[in-house]
Amino acid sequence: MKIDFAKFESGLAPAVIQDSQTGKVLMLGYMNEEALAKTEKEKKVTFFSRSKKRLWMKGEESGNILHVKEILADCDNDAILIKALPTGPVCHTGADTCWNEKNEPDFLTHLESIIQKRKSDSSEKSYTSSLLKSGINKVAQKVGEEAVELVIEAKDNNEELFLNEAADLLFHYLVLLAAKDTNLASVIKVLKDRHK
Repeated sequence: MKIDFAKFESGLAPAVIQDSQTGKVLMLGYMNEEALAKTEKEKKVTFFSRSKKRLWMKGEESGNILHVKEILADCDNDAILIKALPTGPVCHTGADTCWNEKNEPDFLTHLESIIQKRKSDSSEKSYTSSLLKSGINKVAQKVGEEAVELVIEAKDNNEELFLNEAADLLFHYLVLLAAKDTNLASVIKVLKDRHK
């Protein structure tokens, strides 16, 4: 991908940031060649701050980093689209987006973001953090245990117990995906590709 920064007197091209899981537009920033190169290399969104007059990694102060999943150029090679996974609110106001959108993400996406936060903050005292800290073998074992419990409940007629076990399995499956540095969107992509 080659962005034509020479088209702009300032040398700054617009960069639209989109949530890689929900498709929601999160913010607009500006990048020069150096900011784009750093973003590509480190997989964390870095802009050129027009007010600070320097490179600025999103989240360098707040901790709300944007983890890059994909970078695209538009048809004229003068605008950038970055699909990223946010680790917290994107706007400096504390809103999810810089447009303060009221649309809630679907609950599974929301749950994945909480799991990701627990993974990133190892000091967090939560069941999810401690499970992730215990390693991939323990996480995988827990998924297996929950799957067996769901199968057992499937053979009975107690819908409440069955749904609770189904929820436990789904939650632990999402934790396993996070432990493997992937997400539900990647699994859905595989299913969509198979469907073709």
